[in-house]
Amino acid sequence: MGRQEVSAHPEATIGNSQYSLADLERRQSKPIRWVVFIGAALLAIIVPYWLGRTLAINHTARVLSLVSGMDPRGIALISWTVTLVAVASLGMSIIEYSAWFWRVLFVIGLAAEQLIAGLCLLKFNFWYSTYVVYQQSAVLANAANLGILAAVLAVAVFAVLFVAILIGVKKDSPWNGLTRSWSALSMFFIIELAAILLVIFGGLIN
Repeated sequence: MGRQEVSAHPEATIGNSQYSLADLERRQSKPIRWVVFIGAALLAIIVPYWLGRTLAINHTARVLSLVSGMDPRGIALISWTVTLVAVASLGMSIIEYSAWFWRVLFVIGLAAEQLIAGLCLLKFNFWYSTYVVYQQSAVLANAANLGILAAVLAVAVFAVLFVAILIGVKKDSPWNGLTRSWSALSMFFIIELAAILLVIFGGLIN
């Protein structure tokens, strides 16, 4: 019987360590960063909205002086863009898990979106609140709220379609390619674009 040769590694590529693999993975996960990120996200939700709402109620004239010359459709586009940046950054942070740039951009975009939402008194039924505070200029606040809602509802539509494709489309179907990361991202942007176009040109802003 011939001798069975066994490959040998001339040098160890992994040095001796007192830590187990689980310990190393926990050290690399850096939980403190995640705690800071979650805390920053919560602050980005609460503080800017409170600040915007305070400015809207207590400094209404000053707020209107800054935006009174703007077109409502332009305001809707701005609020949609800010919300889209926040949502897209969150999605990219999931795709590129190790890149913290997208998480930082998400927090910034979320804070900006919440500030606009506070200024425009965004809630479940905002039409009455915006009219009480802004009177005839309420159309500007309503346009900003519609821009935010367009971005959020487009995310919901995309989520439903994406799950439907995952469940209903066979693996060998060409439609299954839409579940790949960059194809899904392209579909997401198409739905978002359709949503803001519906707001701007669909007669929702009046």
